[in-house]
Amino acid sequence: MFRALFARLTGDPRRGQGLFDAAVAETRPTHWFTNGEIPDTVDGRFALLSTVVALTIVRLEQLGDEGRAASAALTERFVDTMDVELREMGLGDPTLGKQVRKLVGALGTKVERWRQLVEGDESWADEVRSSLLLAEDASAEAVRHDQSELRALWKRLQAETLDTALGDSK
Repeated sequence: MFRALFARLTGDPRRGQGLFDAAVAETRPTHWFTNGEIPDTVDGRFALLSTVVALTIVRLEQLGDEGRAASAALTERFVDTMDVELREMGLGDPTLGKQVRKLVGALGTKVERWRQLVEGDESWADEVRSSLLLAEDASAEAVRHDQSELRALWKRLQAETLDTALGDSK
């Protein structure tokens, strides 16, 4: 459904795929779920992926018009992937659009919150706990782990130029 709607916006269906693949690769290590206590569930995995994508979008936005175009392409791949994943989970057309909109809304909320956090001196701990769906009784070590890993990701993203960030994604 969304593929047909967005086909006019994205002439090349692979546009943004490299960025999306890089974001997915960031979520693969098991330390997120063991040391970081992120729930190893569909919701927990979505929380982690959407957080990584949100941080990537925030960084791309800082890189000017081409970066904003790349962030739009990344968002399009995110939407496309959520559409496919939800279909594979058995959701049909009557509820699919509503669910995808809900997931994309969650991503938008995260982008806005992370945009504010990376530009300020505020502690990341509360947002880490909220963004990654950590249980209320998650250990302080888990929060520190996730915060440290997300800060390290942000530092790597800050070191990227548009050319290195996009690689073959242009």
